[in-house]
Amino acid sequence: MISIDGLTVEFGVKPLFKDVSFVVNERDRIALVGKNGAGKSTMLKILCGLQKPTSGTVSIPNDTTVGYLPQVMKLSDDTTVKEETRKAFSDTTKIEASLKQMEQEMAERTDYESESYADLVERFTTEHERYMMMGGENYEAEIERTLTGLGFTREDFGRPTREFSGGWRMRIELAKILLRRPDVLLLDEPTNHLDIESIQWLEQFLAQSAKAVVLVSHDRAFVNNVTNRTLEITCGHVEDYRVKYDEYLVLRKERREQQLRAYENQQKEIADTKAFIERFRYQATKAVQVQQRIRQLEKIVPIEVDEVDNSAMHLKFPPCLRSGDYPIIAESLKKVYPSRLHSDGPGQTVFEGVDLTIKRGEKVAFVGKNGEGKSTFVKCIMGEIPYEGTLKIGHNVQIGYFAQNQAQLLDENLTIYETIDRVATGEMRLKINDLLGAFMFGGETSEKYVKVLSGGERSRLAMIKLLLEPVNFLILDEPTNHLDIPSKEVLKEAIKSFDGTAIIVSHDREFLDGLVSKVYEFGGGKVREHLGGIYDWLRNSLQLSPKDESTEIGSLVSSNDKKNVSEELGENSYAEHKAQQKKIRKAQRAVEESEAKIAKLEARKSELDALLLKPENASDMGLVTEYTNLQRELDEENDNWMIFSEQLEQLNK
Repeated sequence: MISIDGLTVEFGVKPLFKDVSFVVNERDRIALVGKNGAGKSTMLKILCGLQKPTSGTVSIPNDTTVGYLPQVMKLSDDTTVKEETRKAFSDTTKIEASLKQMEQEMAERTDYESESYADLVERFTTEHERYMMMGGENYEAEIERTLTGLGFTREDFGRPTREFSGGWRMRIELAKILLRRPDVLLLDEPTNHLDIESIQWLEQFLAQSAKAVVLVSHDRAFVNNVTNRTLEITCGHVEDYRVKYDEYLVLRKERREQQLRAYENQQKEIADTKAFIERFRYQATKAVQVQQRIRQLEKIVPIEVDEVDNSAMHLKFPPCLRSGDYPIIAESLKKVYPSRLHSDGPGQTVFEGVDLTIKRGEKVAFVGKNGEGKSTFVKCIMGEIPYEGTLKIGHNVQIGYFAQNQAQLLDENLTIYETIDRVATGEMRLKINDLLGAFMFGGETSEKYVKVLSGGERSRLAMIKLLLEPVNFLILDEPTNHLDIPSKEVLKEAIKSFDGTAIIVSHDREFLDGLVSKVYEFGGGKVREHLGGIYDWLRNSLQLSPKDESTEIGSLVSSNDKKNVSEELGENSYAEHKAQQKKIRKAQRAVEESEAKIAKLEARKSELDALLLKPENASDMGLVTEYTNLQRELDEENDNWMIFSEQLEQLNK
């Protein structure tokens, strides 16, 4: 679908890429990986045509469509959510408007016998057939399914987009791109603004509906669940691994070990050759051999070894006071925001009747859809907003709070290094450069002033600063949004070894796995407590139905995730659910068979679309009849799919 040949990109003395070649095929699910600054986002921009390479070619067939979601984009603010999303079907809506206009004209006119009226009827008929071929009657349902999958409620559809945060507006842009059904999807950090349920919906969509995907993401679970191929940008070239990310890590380690052995052998060969040249350089009897060795040395192509920092960066929190046994106790907690429309209206209840106790040393996760009250609860703890009920902060509790707005409190006139140097104490003062490197501020970057940093860079710096402060209660609101996978591991290990208490608001399953022992689920105005880790909650609360009796949870989680949740069910529990699981599997098969039939019908529909658009086939009644019958069959099968899906949903309750 896309062919890249001899690609070279030069920004400075050293090329970013040199002579890179690869092909993106249909059904490829590619993870584009590499250290920060390797050129992943640049590669996506080149693939979609927004940036030109220094040399080389990017070949895309004329009939191949490409959809691109950047990390940051200009967002529209002048429409409602549904109106903005409907722009994905601009061609369809133009025809729809034209049909309505012609319908009105036919209703108003009375010259039924005139030639112009006959022409109007013929134009209407032609346009209506074209409208039906484009799936005109189904696009509204598609819009609603996609917006719902990405976390919007029906009440949100009519709200102006300007009422939503940047993260929610990015979801609208993602919905528009997905609805256009491009042949190749290019996604740069698509999960940054999604909650766990929306991420899982996107995983299923990409697995079932997308033709080809190239994505950049630091969400390890998402990458493993979606991709089947890994392209690594390293040392200015691309290494192609036709495996998932976890398998790539194993192969990459083996490859680097081979590189090191080859590098060491080459260095020994170079050293031996140089020693021979130096030893016999001035002996006339060895002149021929010396010249041969010099030429041999000149022909050696140096072996490059991937730059990988294998040194473990251990971050230890500074000593702090011991807090009371119960840092947080909430009783009948309630938060209501005033009505936006009427000052004396009932307002919006975010949550109510919340009773929870967090013990000293516990690491807990706050999860749930965006807008359900996770950050609001944190603000109540911090005393930033009023609330009803009781919220007790324990004795000697020293809170370290990280949220995205913390980045705005940094001193803009300090450098990165100075910012951390002012809070580092003890042995960490000797490891500031190592610490900055672990969070992607290594080398000359550490001398940059805070005022020139991007929002993401400021967030990372605010995170490092927090980790060096003597606190005994951490509250981290989406701490991993701007971190790469190695940086996440440093942060995760630091929190695991932290003696104090921690609340982590996050949608990153891999980060939370093995870190938290309790999950608080926010939703529907309630806060529910779940004992166990993140995958226990995913299994028990989200009711991920097993495909077989070993409790494999299918395409929603990776093979690594399956290992985490495939604990053997207790005997009584298993016996109780066995019959139900059999019904679920039968319903699941019905849904899958229906989806396969729909896919087959849609494929033929696309073929007929292409045929009927050719002038020579415009009057082929055989094709028109087949198209009409196929559309009817497709509508019936879509209805069947809805019935089967509702049956499956009922069984899962």
